[in-house]
Amino acid sequence: MILDDLVAATKRRLKIEKQTNSLKAVQQCAKVALKTLPAIDFAAQLKQPGLHIIGELKQASPSKGQIVTDFPYIAIAKAYDEAGVDAISILTEPAYFKGSLTYLDKVSKITKRPLLRKDFTIDPYMIYQAKANGAAIILLIVAILDDQQLKDYLQLAHDLQLNAIVEVHNEAEVKRALAAGAKIIGINNRNLKNFTVNVANSLQLKNLIPADVAVIAESGLKKPADLIPLKQAGFDGILIGEALMRAEDKAKMVQQFKEVAYG
Repeated sequence: MILDDLVAATKRRLKIEKQTNSLKAVQQCAKVALKTLPAIDFAAQLKQPGLHIIGELKQASPSKGQIVTDFPYIAIAKAYDEAGVDAISILTEPAYFKGSLTYLDKVSKITKRPLLRKDFTIDPYMIYQAKANGAAIILLIVAILDDQQLKDYLQLAHDLQLNAIVEVHNEAEVKRALAAGAKIIGINNRNLKNFTVNVANSLQLKNLIPADVAVIAESGLKKPADLIPLKQAGFDGILIGEALMRAEDKAKMVQQFKEVAYG
């Protein structure tokens, strides 16, 4: 299963990273960031009118391989910012997505938009890393965490003034996310076991989530018209990755999505 491979690769990476940069050192950097970075309530932002857009910086993926060969991530982030995305998602997983924490750190210095560290969070160390490198949001994937980890990581995120998107793929995971106290739930239309996409998944699971919890649809959104059923169903946000990365004029595509999202 691809998800198992991703988790295994993350464990190997963390082992090396902890030898290079100790937990204590990363915690200290996170502590500095806590004092200097403004707190952002992303759940409250999502609950404002409109379908909020998270634009993603992504070079590659396990399902698509190399998405773009040219990756001027700073220029892309600036284009997203100027086009008015509500947040920017940055892949930091290197083995399968060719991401890097450096991207997160450098983009945090050129935008005030909330940044999502998109990675496979399996250790508190990664949450401290996210804060230390300028993230305002982390991703917690229910499928790779047990109930205690979910609760503990949500609490740690709260303590560090980080928002958490709790990602789900099925009804059982929705129930676990809600039981853990998730304020933002991301419904991934991509099956992480085989990476097939079913956009109807978001619409089916949305009905299980209380109105006071912000809901984001992730994966498989290719064109502005894809947003219409999500908007009608009362979604609060969408995450768009591959469609934007493949677009020649990324700012123009953001504007086209915004016309539907806020129209």
